[in-house]
Amino acid sequence: MGRREYYDEQKIKRIASIFSITLVLAIVIFLTVFVMYNKKLKAESNSNMESLGKLNEIVSNDNLEETSFTSDSTVSNSTTNTENTQSVSNNKNTVSNKTSKKVNTTPVESVVENSVAENTNVVAQEKVEEKKELIFSAPVSGEITKDFATDTLVYSNTLEEWTTHTGIDIKADKTTVVMAAETGTVESIKNDPRYGLTITISHEDGFKTIYSNLLTTEFVSEGDTVEKGETIATVGETASFEIADESHLHFEMYKDGEIVNPTIYLK
Repeated sequence: MGRREYYDEQKIKRIASIFSITLVLAIVIFLTVFVMYNKKLKAESNSNMESLGKLNEIVSNDNLEETSFTSDSTVSNSTTNTENTQSVSNNKNTVSNKTSKKVNTTPVESVVENSVAENTNVVAQEKVEEKKELIFSAPVSGEITKDFATDTLVYSNTLEEWTTHTGIDIKADKTTVVMAAETGTVESIKNDPRYGLTITISHEDGFKTIYSNLLTTEFVSEGDTVEKGETIATVGETASFEIADESHLHFEMYKDGEIVNPTIYLK
């Protein structure tokens, strides 16, 4: 073997030795790092377990406190319900006492009500007794020349035909004084196209009297209160539907809005 070959062999051995040492060192370093990493993981695991234990302990304490609070609330509600029950019982006793008192006073109230009812009846009877009966008198003195006729017909000299007649015609000379048939209020004064100058007087009990074929109405005004027998007008010749008849007062009466025969009520 030559010198050169000897040196090459030695060089290869040195390289192999260096490689072996390097490999061993790498393995040692890897093992060391692995062991340290495992220790670190174990330590972190232990730390997490401790934290979890503390958390469980805190949750357990909170649940215990909540249970205690619920228990206290239950006791408090029970106490309150007991007090409310006692209060309701007391109120029932009070209502019962008031009812008993009311029952005891009912006869007195009944007596008072009966007394009031009797007094009311007495007042009503007095008002009925005080109410004046209406007695109508003829507004002028004279003969009835044309009767009331709504169900039959009478002959009209003016119209020259048979027709109805809603009042009575009382014979009276022109300018004869016309008097109120009963006490009342002058409702209207107007010139009727058929029966001429007309006065309407309203009375109690739904009565109205109507005076037509007048000459003057200057004695009264609308709204005036007139007494029975008071002068309200004079007889004239203003009724166009009865102008051909002899001088007279056309007189009508209404009861509750319906025309009636005046002769039934004139006394």
